[in-house]
Amino acid sequence: MGRTYIVEETVGQYLSNINLQGKAFVSGLLIGQCSSQKDYVILATRTPHKEEQDESPKRSKAKLDNLDEEWATEHANQVSRMLPGGLLVLGVFIITTLEMGNEFQNTLRRLVFAVEKSMSKKRLWNFTEEEVSERVTLHFCSSTKKIFCRTYDIHDPKSSAKPADWKYQNGLSASWLSLECTVYINIHVPLSTTSVSYTLEKNTKNGLTRWAKQIENGVYLINGQVKDEDCDLLEGQKKSSRGNTQATNHSFDVRVLTQLLLNSDHRCTATVQICSGSVNLKGAVKCRAYIHSNKPKVKDAVQAMKRDILNTVADRCEILFEDLLMNEIPEKKDSEKEFHILPHRVFVPIPGSTVMLCDYKFGDESAEEVRDHFIEMLDLRIQIEDLKIAEEMNTACVSSSMNTEASLDNTDDEQPKQPIKTTIVLKIQQNIGMIAAFAVAALAAGISFHYFSD
Repeated sequence: MGRTYIVEETVGQYLSNINLQGKAFVSGLLIGQCSSQKDYVILATRTPHKEEQDESPKRSKAKLDNLDEEWATEHANQVSRMLPGGLLVLGVFIITTLEMGNEFQNTLRRLVFAVEKSMSKKRLWNFTEEEVSERVTLHFCSSTKKIFCRTYDIHDPKSSAKPADWKYQNGLSASWLSLECTVYINIHVPLSTTSVSYTLEKNTKNGLTRWAKQIENGVYLINGQVKDEDCDLLEGQKKSSRGNTQATNHSFDVRVLTQLLLNSDHRCTATVQICSGSVNLKGAVKCRAYIHSNKPKVKDAVQAMKRDILNTVADRCEILFEDLLMNEIPEKKDSEKEFHILPHRVFVPIPGSTVMLCDYKFGDESAEEVRDHFIEMLDLRIQIEDLKIAEEMNTACVSSSMNTEASLDNTDDEQPKQPIKTTIVLKIQQNIGMIAAFAVAALAAGISFHYFSD
């Protein structure tokens, strides 16, 4: 027997309302959450069309040769950044006027593997052996309204298609549970001279991987308590007259405790490393995760939170590096430092759901631009007033010292004595004849790069 997919009714309406407008097909992503018993699909979004694809829609009425896998996987990468903890791209769909054939099935198979391979490259975490490794492919015939649902094991490149059940349910995520957490980070990443050929992004990811192990091995307090991982997350909640657990408060407060020292049975040795520079991430990161309300386990909630912590830090670094490459900043020889506003996290609710999606906003971006990005990536109609900024901009006073590390640390005494919701700063410091450092605080995460002359 294949897997069962419980699907929000609005997803079915969305698929039925998509107009091919003379195109051979429309493809897109299915978004939701996995569980051991069944999977939940709460959102579908079609992949935006390239202009080149729109110019000649009559080239192929039935063939799918012009499906651009690279374009589809890039869309999946962008969408994955907009998913809080607990949500995943569960699979892909395709809509055509013809019913299922080998051509469609082969195309969907290639696409679902390509999407998963592309997204896995950017993750700081790996799936566990206990987790579901099947991903869904859906073919929807716009003429007959028939649905063909199949799954593939993404861990087995040779896996064959398995049939799956596709069942609609109204208000599927209307009572999902949310978990919120603020994580304070201070990550130091040395840039070894032996890795100068690597990109800054790759070097930073290597450093983040070491920090990710701390997050993975941390102790997680839920509403101030340590709970057994196999316990029901809603244990202790009031029950209705029918015996069902009622989560009167859909939100849980999560706190993370990470180890400062290794256990006594672990040997620790000092390593001397010649470095061309370093990256320092400092600040507070706002994290959020969601989990279904059908007997959720503590371990599933903690895992969702862990992955949101790792994803949002990695995503903000990646967005920053992309922006630096796209908008090269000229050096200012008459100034040691510069300040730049970097992206902070913005949430928006899914209509009829307790779940919120997210995006990242630069300081000079307008609310209209953020809204338009949601529409383009998720095909989700939202209003500007729906945008919820998780963190606010705070001023940061940085010392003029040439020692970048001291400059960041000394700001504590000079800043107002009040809680810092977010510090988003990119500091560029120059040495004689060369750039001395990039210092970045991405949404509550500050990154500093310092380069030392011979």
